[in-house]
Amino acid sequence: MPWASPLPRGRPGVKAAVTAGVFVTTLWNLRCFLNPSEVSGETPRDTEPLMVLVWEWPSKQVPNISGDVCRELYGIAGCRLTMERWLLDQADVVVFPHTRLRPGRDRLPKEKPPGQNWVWLSLESPSNTKALAGWNQIFNWVMTYRRDSDIFIPYGKLVPNQSATVNIPVKTNLVSWVISNYHRTQKRAEVYKNLSRYLHVNIYGKANKKPLCKDCLLPTTSKSKFYLAFENSIHQDYITEKLWRNSLMAGTVPVVLGPPRANYEQFIPADSFIHVDDFGSLEELATFLKTMNANRYQQFFAWQKRYSVKLYDDWRERICTICTTYPSLPRGHVYPDLESWFNT
Repeated sequence: MPWASPLPRGRPGVKAAVTAGVFVTTLWNLRCFLNPSEVSGETPRDTEPLMVLVWEWPSKQVPNISGDVCRELYGIAGCRLTMERWLLDQADVVVFPHTRLRPGRDRLPKEKPPGQNWVWLSLESPSNTKALAGWNQIFNWVMTYRRDSDIFIPYGKLVPNQSATVNIPVKTNLVSWVISNYHRTQKRAEVYKNLSRYLHVNIYGKANKKPLCKDCLLPTTSKSKFYLAFENSIHQDYITEKLWRNSLMAGTVPVVLGPPRANYEQFIPADSFIHVDDFGSLEELATFLKTMNANRYQQFFAWQKRYSVKLYDDWRERICTICTTYPSLPRGHVYPDLESWFNT
């Protein structure tokens, strides 16, 4: 018995139906290929940029943040910064710099839209951060210089650099220090006073009535063999531009006063700096600095063969980093006691 034809002759209705079925199947397969997420039940990715509302800008001067500034300046896509408060209901994240917060909640939004996260921002140390007790049960994330912050914003860092070159500027003096706010009660003031008994320190800045212009700072500190990178207070991870800019970027060896050596070594190589605590007395430190030979001095710059200094000094870049960390940030978390966390 001969095989039957798949499309019987004389029956156009059946033939048309089969042809239509083939056409529909082809369209379905094409749809699956182009939009697999719709077929599998997955939710398509939101193409809207993440909106970060900065309630008040951290610094006195507010830069231009219009347009796609994060992508144009820092290569961070899908991130929109704004200071337009009328966009509060549309914002995914709202940033509140501590220096702009007032006691009480009069200046904060009355309500928080569902799913929105609030960020507490500060680059100051606990010693210089007041009135924290009034901000409990408000903020979802913290954004500080501490490595255990939800959003970590260091003052600087070392980035890989394969140049394999060492650049040590010409030196004309031994030690320098740039200081604007000098208070006798600070640890750094006490250490300087005792150290200056054994060696001369070239002091610049407002505290010594020798202010340096922005473009004058690095050329000035680079002329010294050593720089006193003394922090104004001693706290975990509190390592500021005094190390990154005034010293390492200038091409001088930092003599640090701050958290313990082990904490510094989490940021920079152990052989790139001198810690005040390395010595039994400040007289020993002074002798070490004054008697160091050229070969030993050059060893402090070995890090330049592998790294260069990346300085964070633009608040736009810091705030744009929220968008890069956003996917991994915890949801539904609120800091019950902000003061306790920061003072730990």
